[in-house]
Amino acid sequence: MTKPLIKISGLYKIFGPKPQSVLPMVKEGLSKDEVLAKTGHTVGLKDINLEINNGEIFVIMGLSGSGKSTLIRHFNRLIDPTEGRIDVEGTDVMQFAPKELEEFRRHKMSMVFQRFGLLPHRKVIDNVAYGLEIQGLDKTERLVKATEWVETVGLKGYEDQYPSQLSGGQQQRVGLARALCTDAEILLMDEAFSALDPLIRSEMQDQLIELQEKLHKTIIFITHDLDEALRIGDKIAILKDGELVQQGTPDEILLHPATDYVEAFVKDVNRARALTVETVMQKPSLRITTSTIEGALRQMRKSEHDYGYHVTEEGYQGLITEETLEEASQDDAIDNIEPSLYEDVPTISSESAIEEVLTEAISSDYSLPVINDEGELEGTLEKEKVADIFSDKEDKTDKEEEKAS
Repeated sequence: MTKPLIKISGLYKIFGPKPQSVLPMVKEGLSKDEVLAKTGHTVGLKDINLEINNGEIFVIMGLSGSGKSTLIRHFNRLIDPTEGRIDVEGTDVMQFAPKELEEFRRHKMSMVFQRFGLLPHRKVIDNVAYGLEIQGLDKTERLVKATEWVETVGLKGYEDQYPSQLSGGQQQRVGLARALCTDAEILLMDEAFSALDPLIRSEMQDQLIELQEKLHKTIIFITHDLDEALRIGDKIAILKDGELVQQGTPDEILLHPATDYVEAFVKDVNRARALTVETVMQKPSLRITTSTIEGALRQMRKSEHDYGYHVTEEGYQGLITEETLEEASQDDAIDNIEPSLYEDVPTISSESAIEEVLTEAISSDYSLPVINDEGELEGTLEKEKVADIFSDKEDKTDKEEEKAS
């Protein structure tokens, strides 16, 4: 089993003059409000345990005051915990001496801030190259590298502009390029897109996803926006009052909320837009693997199904019914399965949002074949499974209305 790149174990953070004296109360289960009333100390984080794998976008989300920004600042020790362990590649970063910590921050982790954090008196190219300057690279080398990243984030031609001459979205692209330019393995993004207009924010999310497909960085992304978390996250952790209330894949969070708090978060999400075909697709009920009509009929008669998916070494060929095979078997001129025997059924991709294939899935008499880029049959999308996505939500709404009445 692959070890996680980052592991947080038993992490507590208490703000106040005597955090160690308050720690036992927190461990006994006193709430954040109770601790504050009794001691004047604020519980920032309480017993956080999580693992982040190499190359994934790990989203930490919650409302204001949930502890998400406090947590991300523990990864590079901008904040030190009251208690707990922070392992990166098996090394406890709490043991770093000042010089080791400095090198760790310069080479291992880069940070993208909500308010861009650009140097106003420096041009775009110099802002992007700033991290390399801190690392000690000579000017020629760092400008070459910075120029590449400026182009990568779509700002070619803006190298000699100053931050004040750029829009908010362009400034955030500069911040992203600066973080990526250092070639740090881990990228920390604290509400990086929340100051942007909705359209620009969506464009930045698209760009991050596109870049991640090429770079495979480990990205820890803070947001208060569930739609953003569902869109970009491989894993999501939800915080409430400094506690981790649920972590999992976007699908797990959306379909199986662990608490009433999480359920309230996800109840208004457009599931058809947020979930992909891969989430609900099933294994094909019947694969027809022979090229002859008689062979296909034998396979189908041994099963409980009246249609199947014809596959060959070249991949998926088409959907064929038992009725069509029976009729074809009466024709002495036809021995093998021909394209004319296939039903007119659209194929879909596992990466498509349910919303994109909803009409076809509901209107089709058959489960839709899910085909990968190589033309192979990955699974099928059943209309009943699609309906379940919405019926589950409706059931919960009905129960809530019954309680209210």
